[in-house]
Amino acid sequence: MLQRLKLTVAYDGAAFAGWQSQAHRNTVQDTLEHAFQKISGTRIRVHGAGRTDAGVHALAQCAHVDLPDRRLSPERWTNALNSTLPPAIRILRCQFTPQNFHARFSATGKLYRYRIWAAPILPPLEFGRAWHISSPLDVDLLKTAGKKFVGTHDFAAFAANRGKKEQDTMRTIWSVQIRRSGPRIAIEIAGDGFLYKMVRLMVGAMTQVALNKMNVDEIVGWLKSGHADGSRFVAPAKGLYLVKIWY
Repeated sequence: MLQRLKLTVAYDGAAFAGWQSQAHRNTVQDTLEHAFQKISGTRIRVHGAGRTDAGVHALAQCAHVDLPDRRLSPERWTNALNSTLPPAIRILRCQFTPQNFHARFSATGKLYRYRIWAAPILPPLEFGRAWHISSPLDVDLLKTAGKKFVGTHDFAAFAANRGKKEQDTMRTIWSVQIRRSGPRIAIEIAGDGFLYKMVRLMVGAMTQVALNKMNVDEIVGWLKSGHADGSRFVAPAKGLYLVKIWY
């Protein structure tokens, strides 16, 4: 009987072409599956909780696999995988779960963090870790814009097209919290689910408001109509982190 193993995974997204397996591309899913095959001698499919884009980081992505046996304990799987994987991916924890657990479909919510460095000069160690905005950013306007997203709305105007239209674009945002410490700005967005590039489009709109390039009422209008009137701005992938998944 197959044994289901849950993984908590952290990775530096700059090194990968996203999470999802792609032909002839370096992805997190493919790298994990190669590690499992090297250890077990058999191909094992890795199922992730979500598909992060190229350049997006994860502090606690979740995934699961079905193992053919229980020869290794969860602790030994953690050690074996980390000794096989590149340094840009770390397994934080492994644990056996019931067969009805699914990394994607059992999730009840997610928390994302978006990091901005708001100052004329970006320190080298922040390169690839935050979005550098050198122009003055009005944090009060940023917070005002963020509050407009809280609640249940049609987020069709804040979703990118993956090649087919989303059947359901209603989502509930539980909270949008913004903290500033010197040039560091962290935007944390929690909700029951997110559409393709939804967080980056939300942050893009919020920053446009904070830069006085967009009126906050436009966000309200887009949420009511489900349609964006005018061009949308997608925040760069490098500032986005998947922080937590609730089950």
